[in-house]
Amino acid sequence: MAHFGKASAKRSKPSYFMAILGVTIVLFFIGIFGWLFINAQGYSEKLKEDVKVQVYLKKTYSDADLQNFQRYLKGQPFTKSSEFIDPEQAKDRWLKSGETDFADLLDENPLPASVEFNLKSEFVHQDTIANIKKDLTSKFDLIESVSYPSMVVEKIGSNLAIGLLVFAVLAGIFCLFSIILIDNTIKLAMYSNRFIIKTMQTVGATRGFIAKPMLGRAVLNGTISAIIAGGLIYGMVKTSEYFLPYLTDLRDFNKLLILFALLLGIGIIISLISTWISVRKYLRMSLDDLY
Repeated sequence: MAHFGKASAKRSKPSYFMAILGVTIVLFFIGIFGWLFINAQGYSEKLKEDVKVQVYLKKTYSDADLQNFQRYLKGQPFTKSSEFIDPEQAKDRWLKSGETDFADLLDENPLPASVEFNLKSEFVHQDTIANIKKDLTSKFDLIESVSYPSMVVEKIGSNLAIGLLVFAVLAGIFCLFSIILIDNTIKLAMYSNRFIIKTMQTVGATRGFIAKPMLGRAVLNGTISAIIAGGLIYGMVKTSEYFLPYLTDLRDFNKLLILFALLLGIGIIISLISTWISVRKYLRMSLDDLY
């Protein structure tokens, strides 16, 4: 009889380690997916903002016209940055790119002055750039021509859109399976508490009284899991940036904070729901069904 009592007590002892471990692992992988998605978005924005629009100027432009044009350009919502390139700077770029020096063939520099500007990522679309080009050429007489890498813009837009869509779908499917896994992990952990639940019910404890400490523990477990997972993810981010320094340019602390907040919310909410479902299940079961 004493042996049975010890065995029952051992079976009834709450076990939270596996629940915390299981939820931490799942949240970690969700966070990794989220971080990859954030980086993919950041990389696509960086690619778009690297596209340069070149405005070539007529040789007859005046300084006043140029200043007026630059002032207008900097005030537009589509402009990320702009730079004036005089003919000498254009020649230096020409030579640095490996092209032949034309000084032996021509008496004067044939390269025109220009203004280069980068667009903000949301404006890098074929139709949008075409409208910007039309607007600039109609308003300013100093412009000789406007050019941009149209093929690059087209490929960036289509390829990145498809890539991000596929990645988002895969991330959504993974998150769904992860939530199911968290739910099963919590239910397995609550299985070890079934005798405690039934014993408290037998001595007259209400459902709310029985559930309250377990729901509180679920919140604590979800919080601990999210903190551990967040710490592991941040460590992985810093390690990745150490070996791949260009990732530092893609880092967005605000988006990382949102990601960590989502992990915390997922950990707590799923832990609460799964715990409550398990408590209700064992409250409705008979004592014989618990074995």
